[in-house]
Amino acid sequence: MLTIGDPLPAFRLQAVVSRDPGRQFAAIDDRSYPGKWLVLFAWPMDFTFVCPTEIASFGDRAADFAKLGAQLLGMSTDTHYVHLAWRNTHPDLHDLPFPMLADTKRELSSALGILHKQEGVALRATFIVDPEGVIRFASVNDLSVGRNVDEVLRTLEALQTGELTPCNWHPGEPTLHVS
Repeated sequence: MLTIGDPLPAFRLQAVVSRDPGRQFAAIDDRSYPGKWLVLFAWPMDFTFVCPTEIASFGDRAADFAKLGAQLLGMSTDTHYVHLAWRNTHPDLHDLPFPMLADTKRELSSALGILHKQEGVALRATFIVDPEGVIRFASVNDLSVGRNVDEVLRTLEALQTGELTPCNWHPGEPTLHVS
């Protein structure tokens, strides 16, 4: 699995960006959001149980990520057509404010090293990538365990301080200073 200090692999994937007819799909690549932090999170499959709780939670916090100059990118190995069908049928996913990437060929998931060895689907992985394209945070959960979106947001804020942050640090609290 790629980790801290590794560059985000180059990619170009179809994505669902809207439910509006004629505007549903767009190609998104690793250079689509210059100057932004990227928060790339992967889930195993659409039309499952844990996944929509996470996706909706990221959607609920999208404005908080945007205030920090970060672009959310969700991803699974399902097609963009399956993503759209899921968004159209699941009320919590109707108005997602971020692209749902379709890694159908499993190229990005493979390059990141997050394919489940038996199931062949993306693990529940989260990467925070700085504006220079360098991975600064990587986390992977078992298929059955949902992630904590508040912790991803807190970690992004800690990274953006450029300082040392102590255990359980929260924005607004003092950072550590080495004497």
